[in-house]
Formats: sequence, structure tokens, C-alpha cells
Amino acid sequence: MYSLEHKKYIKKIKKDNFLIKFFQILFLILIIIIWQILADKEIINTFITSSPKEVIDTIVKLHNTNNLYQHIWTTIYETLLSFSLGTLLGCIIASILWWNKFIAKIVDPFLTILNSLPKVALGPIIIIWFGAGIKSIIIMSLLISVIITIINVNDGFNKTDVNKIRLMQSFKATKQQIFFKLILPFNYKTIVNALKINIGMSLIGVIMGEFLVSKKGIGYLIIYGSQVFNLGLVMTGIVLLAIVSIVMYYSVLYIEKRLTK
Repeated sequence: MYSLEHKKYIKKIKKDNFLIKFFQILFLILIIIIWQILADKEIINTFITSSPKEVIDTIVKLHNTNNLYQHIWTTIYETLLSFSLGTLLGCIIASILWWNKFIAKIVDPFLTILNSLPKVALGPIIIIWFGAGIKSIIIMSLLISVIITIINVNDGFNKTDVNKIRLMQSFKATKQQIFFKLILPFNYKTIVNALKINIGMSLIGVIMGEFLVSKKGIGYLIIYGSQVFNLGLVMTGIVLLAIVSIVMYYSVLYIEKRLTK
């Protein structure tokens, strides 16, 4: 049985969480309402800023022409594929770097350079090497997500409590035992946080790739809309992108809660 104080504490947390969600949704609704009012009153130029009504009309048109879900699914598929590959490769490489400090010291400056290098600058080279298709989009996304994962996970591995490592070494534990019994469990939260970051980075990489080579996807909708000066289509793409990113982020949070349990 929980004590009265504990029940009050749980109740307060639930109330605070409800209020936070309520005001977040309220704030979003207010922005949409103000945006539409400014457009109706012609205070803002809808040719440049579009409006919520135009966004809804564009979504309906895309739905009626059977293009809406095709573009959304293309972006989701590419993001999930690059997210899975990026997380797997990033964790494997980070593990290798922890295992072999000599290799880690050699690779460290190159990771820093690659992380700071604008990936769009590599776009033309990627297109020439891998062609103007989904391969180039995945490679573009991996260039962003893998480097971030390696840096974050490897940093977590290196910050594992040294005293615990020495304690295991004093009991003649092998490096393999230390890694699987201490390093990985100790960095569970680090890896989960890397997943949260990686899903966003993968989506950014996919959109950048779609800007350059794709003929389908949300990124394609945005770049095509800007080319034909259809700001309604551009804003629709941005809204769809926001919805997809929110769904993916909360999916990772759900997975985190399940794994924690």
C-alpha cells in the first residue's frame, strides 16, 4: 500500500503532466488561429506565408490525387531505414573504438572533422558515386546519424565509472566480460538518448537527400513547391514533416518506456 504522501505526490505529477500537455496544445491552437486571422484580415501576404486553410486544402488535394500517403510513406521508410542502419553502425563502431584505444586515437580527429563538415557540400559527390536515387538519400542520412551516434555512445563508454572497471579487473574479469557486464548496462541511458537524437538526425538527412535527388517524399514536396512558388505546398510539406517527426519521437519514447519496464 502506498502512503498518503506518496499518493499526493503521484497525483501532483499527473496533474502537472496534464497541464503541460494542455498548454502545449493550447499554444499550438492559438498560433494556428492567429495565423488564419492575420491571413483573413490580409495583414500578412498569403502568397508568401500561406494559411491554415490553404494547408488543409492542399492536403485534401494530395489525398484526392492519391499522392499524400505515397510521399509520407517514402520519407518514413527512408528515415526508418537510415535510423536503423545508423544506430547499428554507430553503436558497433563506438564499441570498436572503446575496445581499441589505439584506433580511437587515430579516428578521433577525423570524426570531429566529419561531424563539422556540412553534409550538403558532399551532395554532388554522393549523387555521382551512388546515383540519383534512394541510395544517395540513405548515404546522406547516414553521414549525419552515424557520426553523431559514434561520438555520443563512445563518449558514454569512456565516462563509465573507472572504479567499477578496476574492481572487475581485480577479479580477473576479461575485457569481454567488462564490456557486456558493465559498459553496456552502465550506458543504457546513453544509448537510448542516442536513439532520440538519431531519429531526428536521420529525418534531417533524409529531407536533405530528398531536396537533392528525390522525386517522392516530403522533402520533394517542399523543394518542388518552392520552385513553382506554391507556398501552400511548401507549408503543407513543413506541417507534414512536423507531424512525422513528432510521431517518430514519441514512438522512440514509447520504446524507451517498454525497455525500461
